[in-house]
Amino acid sequence: MPSVLLNAACDITDSEESYAADLRKELFDLWGNVLKRRAPHVADWAHSDAEHVIPAGPGAVPYLQALNIWFQLLRIVEENAAIRDRRQVETRSGAETVPSSFAQALAREDLTRDRFAEISQSLSVGPTLTAHPTEAKRVTVLEIHRRIYRNLVSLEAQRWTSRERAAILTDIEGEIDLLWMTGELRLERPDLSDEIEWGLQFFRDGIFDAVPQVFEQFELAAKNRFGTCDAVSPCIRFHSWIGGDRDGNPNVTDDSTAHALKRARDVVMDMYKEHLRIAAERLSISNRIVPLDPEVQGELERLASVSPTRDRNPNELFRQAISAILHRLETYRHISHFTADLEVIEKALASVDAVSLARRYIRPIRWRASVFGFSIYTLDIRQNSTVTTDTIAEIWRSRDDGEVPEYGDPAWSKRLRAELAEPQLPEPDQSALSDQAVELLKLLNLMSKRRYGPDPAAIGPFILSMTRSSDDLLGVFLLARYAGFGAETLELKVVPLFETIGDLRAAPDILVDLLKVPLAKRSLTRDGSAIEVMLGYSDSNKDGGFVCSTCELDQAQRKITRVLASQGLTPVFFHGRGGSVSRGGAPMDRAIAAQPTDTVNGRMRLTEQGEVVSANYANRGTAAAHLELLASSVLKHTADANDPPRAPEFNDALDALSGLSQTAYSTLLHMPGFIDYFQQASPVEELAMLKIGSRPARRFGAASLDDLRAIPWVFAWSQNRHLITGWYGFGSAIESFRKFQGTRGEETLRAMFEKTKLFRLIVDEVEKSLFQSDLDIAAEYASLVTDDDTRQRVTEAVRKEYALACEGITFLTSQTTIAERFPRMRARFDRIRPGLDRINALQVALLRDVRSRDEPKRVSIPLLQSMNSISSGLGWTG
Repeated sequence: MPSVLLNAACDITDSEESYAADLRKELFDLWGNVLKRRAPHVADWAHSDAEHVIPAGPGAVPYLQALNIWFQLLRIVEENAAIRDRRQVETRSGAETVPSSFAQALAREDLTRDRFAEISQSLSVGPTLTAHPTEAKRVTVLEIHRRIYRNLVSLEAQRWTSRERAAILTDIEGEIDLLWMTGELRLERPDLSDEIEWGLQFFRDGIFDAVPQVFEQFELAAKNRFGTCDAVSPCIRFHSWIGGDRDGNPNVTDDSTAHALKRARDVVMDMYKEHLRIAAERLSISNRIVPLDPEVQGELERLASVSPTRDRNPNELFRQAISAILHRLETYRHISHFTADLEVIEKALASVDAVSLARRYIRPIRWRASVFGFSIYTLDIRQNSTVTTDTIAEIWRSRDDGEVPEYGDPAWSKRLRAELAEPQLPEPDQSALSDQAVELLKLLNLMSKRRYGPDPAAIGPFILSMTRSSDDLLGVFLLARYAGFGAETLELKVVPLFETIGDLRAAPDILVDLLKVPLAKRSLTRDGSAIEVMLGYSDSNKDGGFVCSTCELDQAQRKITRVLASQGLTPVFFHGRGGSVSRGGAPMDRAIAAQPTDTVNGRMRLTEQGEVVSANYANRGTAAAHLELLASSVLKHTADANDPPRAPEFNDALDALSGLSQTAYSTLLHMPGFIDYFQQASPVEELAMLKIGSRPARRFGAASLDDLRAIPWVFAWSQNRHLITGWYGFGSAIESFRKFQGTRGEETLRAMFEKTKLFRLIVDEVEKSLFQSDLDIAAEYASLVTDDDTRQRVTEAVRKEYALACEGITFLTSQTTIAERFPRMRARFDRIRPGLDRINALQVALLRDVRSRDEPKRVSIPLLQSMNSISSGLGWTG
């Protein structure tokens, strides 16, 4: 049991792993103490070296709860150890040796100061928080985790006496006990306001304070590399979909969007007020002791003149000026006016040789203002193309007595373009429209009004899911005109989201066709030559498998970049990544490095989904390290733009592997009875009972594979340890390529593995997925399939492909053991494997029991808890 997990930690012997192993031992003892008090029978079971099973039925609950808490404690230790390791590396070898740091990115000899200045001025990273899926952990539980993490950080200090250290450990034990008594399984689905507050919590706890730390690292690295450094530009802007993402979630309305915008402003204003109050309290500089230059004094007096409490601090002009900024904070007409006033304070402090005080109290507020504005994030809007086209059809039908062209017909395209060219359009009769259509028009009207607020960046682009044609995108522009956006140039960014394999392949032509429409081109290029394009990892994986999806995303970016460049435009790619590798969740720095040459150009957006948000942003140190990794990786990729392009024979090989893997993957999905196998050999049907988000489990309520959202697709294959979404098709592709290309093909594959970042990334992630899969456990789930022929066909195909994939890995890596190249990953997974295996065995029994009953399905707490525990152990839900 976990005692076995604990012992598995010792196969990494460096000093940091040794420290982490000691920490795990201490936490194991504290966890055991809690179990002895709260569930003695579980404590005995947990500390036994025997591999006892988890008892079935309601009695399983405390065992699952205990394992779930243990998995969480292991992850907190890993997070603490990772940040501690960064500090130790910097202390021993210098900042330029810290992986994915600004200092490392700038250490290259070929990076000139002018080139760096060019890149840094355009550098822009846009992390986008989503509730897709929502984190399974409640905010209350996240806060307990954060307190445990902070106590672990405290333990690192050498100054504690034995008594003081014991007191910290007692506090940690109390938090573990609180976890036990709190419980984290949601029995009610969270609503939108819960999700909005969940997202904002990460800004309060980590992100808001991490941003100045990231900018300081950037500035210091540039100064150390080039001697001097110009002012650091704001290279980060957070986005959110929580409260703006409508795709498949009918609970998101224009009211909830307005609420999300209000809460984003409330939170950031409260944070500014807190830091301004601290600055006003502490900058008690007396004009009598430190005389001011007359011009500087005049600027401060101008600021202070609006304060109603100016007489409170006579001769303390800095305090008065900051108090005045605090007083007028809610009335600034634009964020630039706020930052300009902060710059006045900074310059005044510099004029009295108090630069260090400016850096401590004022500059961090100004940097935050440049990132967060008056809305802590930009709220993106997302809707599905079927909704927008249905709304247009409703509007036309209400005006034409029901006679409208069919979507996809030339007549539809013709009418769409003709109306866009009209100088005026009749206002839709909303009384004749469905609730869905009225809500969409209200949303667009809200977006139109928000353009004129103090922070126009508070509301972002309109992202169109399942973009299939230029007509889909033009339809959004037409609806925006119906909602009051004007006629010539619309102040609205419409972002296509290409998700399926077919849509990725059609994307370049869709964009070319879109830009032929003058209104669309004028609107999209209103702020410059950058065109945002979103790429879907989830549906493309469900559509074509991991290898095919990865290659098609690579090829789509290269082709889109070329067609836009032909029109003098540049793409900004927005990557819709998830937590698991099946949804793009590879190591971030390596994933960015593997992007095609000339497709990043200093700018990138990406989604941070569900459990990934807590993994990256729950604590300030982790958030700062992650943001530095993002920005430095984008900077490095842009600096690599002059590297030679990928060899043509490698491109040809990747295209061939993509097609071969898709064929194998598609053959599995279209095997007779496969959908029945999927539904019966996994808990996908029961997933709807797990209250992990406000979004329904299915896109539109259909039961077909096509309509199932990609998240439950990945979730189900992870729960039953098949993990086919991370490796299926790879083995057949490698085998076929070697067979048809012979020795020369094998040489190409090995050379590509050594020299091509993308293929190396594919191989690495396939190998990790294979290691985490377990076909013996998969067979236990397969025993739930009622049709013997279906079960035999699918399991035989999976086993055959698994063997081929392992053979392909060993051929490329010249190693005999899967994941031998990843000792840390192996050790990490081995720590959770014994517990995970037992939960899987229990889940099979629970599924068999639930499905054997004649009465309607009711919530099975142990079954829900088993899903939650497996997700906690793996680190992702989908």
